[in-house]
Amino acid sequence: MRILLVEDDVMLGDGMQDALRHSGYTVDWLQRGLPALAALKSDEFAAMILDLNLPDIDGLSLLRKLRREGYQLPVLILTARDALDDRVSGLDAGSDDYMVKPFALQELNARLRALVRRSKGQAQAVLEYGEILIYPESQQVTYQGNAVKLTPHEYKLLQELISQSGRVLSRDQLQQSLYGWDDGAESNAVEVHIHHLRKKFYSDLIRNIRGVGYIIPQADSASRARN
Repeated sequence: MRILLVEDDVMLGDGMQDALRHSGYTVDWLQRGLPALAALKSDEFAAMILDLNLPDIDGLSLLRKLRREGYQLPVLILTARDALDDRVSGLDAGSDDYMVKPFALQELNARLRALVRRSKGQAQAVLEYGEILIYPESQQVTYQGNAVKLTPHEYKLLQELISQSGRVLSRDQLQQSLYGWDDGAESNAVEVHIHHLRKKFYSDLIRNIRGVGYIIPQADSASRARN
């Protein structure tokens, strides 16, 4: 899950980036709002964490601009502004959630998971695909009742493909979901991860649509998100 963090406080931003990466997210961090707008035009993100007190543009103005231009990604405002009017303004501007600093990382993680679930039409916390169960809170995966050990990138890739089962995702889309701006990645990294996932589950779990990308077929009626 790739997150765009927009926070001008260097100490807080650096700490959040490290903590969120440790929680399994791919995190790109910007300290100004206008570069964030440019980043959203060129890259894909599952959600954005947005501070309101930015040095170049007020966060609410940035959010309104994003919504006017049709950007639908979930936005979580994270700010020191704690007045009721500020909360109402943030939600009315188009934010999906509003948290006040200081905050608990555990709560931030839970809110991010909920935002992304809702954006993908998933109401429940555990993602199920056939005999594969994915537990986002603990980043654990089981298959046929047995735990499957995955690398962080294998886990992210499996979660991305299953959460969008039935949709073909290009190699570039998958690579963007796995690697941030500061991450080095081999040109064949996605293919290598897919090869390993097929070995750890079954060979036709992930199908290659030649010249287009990769897909996990739509699950049958027994494959669903559940508590």
